[in-house]
Amino acid sequence: MTNYRFTFSYDGTLCYSKWPELDQPNLALIEYLQEWKRNGNKLILWTCRAGEALSKAVEWCREQNYFEFDAVNDNLPEIIEFYGHNSRKISCDYYIDDRMLLPENAKA
Repeated sequence: MTNYRFTFSYDGTLCYSKWPELDQPNLALIEYLQEWKRNGNKLILWTCRAGEALSKAVEWCREQNYFEFDAVNDNLPEIIEFYGHNSRKISCDYYIDDRMLLPENAKA
């Protein structure tokens, strides 16, 4: 079985909120990620939130008891070890974000 790394955003993706608010959870995405997590995949929260706003978002997820993140705004330890450094770009198999634009759909 292949394990995957899922990286996803918080505002407008995991939670229907606009920074810095915490609002309604995206239950469809949460259920999807819970299933992937149960199957041994890694979940990385990748958000523009920092400091107190980030702490509140992570705590919001813990309070809901949805899942624990394998990393928050950081690469997984095994990725850092593999490359010998920690790149600012998150290494993953899937990015999930409300601002996604596929290259073939981009217009100049």
